[in-house]
Amino acid sequence: MNMAKQRQIKLGAFIMATGHHVSAWRHPDSQADAGLNIDHYKELVQTAERGTFDLVFVADSPAGWDRTKDPEALRRSSQGAHFEPVTLWAALSQVTSHIGFVATASTTYEDPYLLARKFASLDYISKGRAAWNVVTTGADVSNNFSIPGHPAHADRYKRAEEFVDLVKGLWDSYEDDAFIRDKQSGIYLDPDKVHQLNHSGTFFTVSGPLNVGRPVQGYPVIVQAGASEPGRELAARTAEMIFTANQTLEDAQEFYGDVKGRLARYGRSQEDLLISPGIFPVLGGTEREAQDNYDYIQSLIHPSIAWSILQRHYKGVDLSGYSLDDRAPPLPADTELNKSRLKLVTDLVERNNLTLRQLYLAVAGARGHRTVVGTPEQIADAMVEWFENGAADAFNIMPPILPTGLTDFVDQVVPILRRRGLFRHEYEGTTLRENLGLARPANSFAVARDQREAG
Repeated sequence: MNMAKQRQIKLGAFIMATGHHVSAWRHPDSQADAGLNIDHYKELVQTAERGTFDLVFVADSPAGWDRTKDPEALRRSSQGAHFEPVTLWAALSQVTSHIGFVATASTTYEDPYLLARKFASLDYISKGRAAWNVVTTGADVSNNFSIPGHPAHADRYKRAEEFVDLVKGLWDSYEDDAFIRDKQSGIYLDPDKVHQLNHSGTFFTVSGPLNVGRPVQGYPVIVQAGASEPGRELAARTAEMIFTANQTLEDAQEFYGDVKGRLARYGRSQEDLLISPGIFPVLGGTEREAQDNYDYIQSLIHPSIAWSILQRHYKGVDLSGYSLDDRAPPLPADTELNKSRLKLVTDLVERNNLTLRQLYLAVAGARGHRTVVGTPEQIADAMVEWFENGAADAFNIMPPILPTGLTDFVDQVVPILRRRGLFRHEYEGTTLRENLGLARPANSFAVARDQREAG
């Protein structure tokens, strides 16, 4: 009798240079210069691969610090300078063999042709381990890009829809067997299998073809992170993995069910999209030790950083009359920046009736993602509960401190998940798609030709 293979958790290491906590760089165990230290990142990706993680991921934004807004916060923050992710992953793909690399790139501030070329190149350099985290960029950084202002939220998503379709079309410029490379005959490629895109849309006009062959995986894996209404719809239509932030099992189940429920209208199955909530694990040998570890890192937050965290969420609200022990006032009703994160923080405040101090402490590490403080068994239990109850297919692990937070998770939590039969002992394949269980997409031009000839 055939036994169905047990469904298993997929794992990503979400890397913020010194760690996810806002004051991680001050911790004795952190690598203070991590943002620009290639050896640090090399250690992290090799640790994640030792733990058979599916992928490593770095968030990224074209935004930089505006020193005129909060010079004191700038003085005390470690998060202003870090590597550009595609360059970083291209280098680190050479010291690993299986783990996937997710790089963030913006549909608002990048060019489709250049982005398609960059990610196709990364897929070749890594031998099929590249992924693109599609973001629309909430921050207004238009003054760095010679464009007339920052697009509205709705327009950013309309542009993103066209952008993703265009990039996929460019990746299909060459069919998989376009290159003959026959030295005897002197034939290098088949021109009938090289395609002009000739795209003319609302935002872009691009003829193609791309000057890189079709990526090793067909397309690099498409990842998305928006949880607003247009973000969910974009994910349902185009994404293969979605990073999400949820505080409670109920919220995670609602998101999971809603996005998975949209797939059928695009001819997609439940397995075509993996949902990966973030989790900020604070480990200790005992519950008391874990809580002490958490309290210690929270104590490293300087008051100027605390107020900068609060002001980031209270855009346009004057907080000068409040103390940290006052009840948190209502957050803004709407934003043109990150709508899903505003809703998450609003729900957090209203559900728990937080003071301003409690609010900044709640988001200083995980920024609204789920925080779990406990023993390795308790961390594993928390993950399994969501995985087995319709809330997650995967998890983005967000270590508070790096490198020790990732090493501790790999050495202490991964063995527990393996013993329970819920996580792999070795990789299933060599490409990111193979390890995630995602199908290789067909070439759209070849499919269209086959349909014409059949009908």
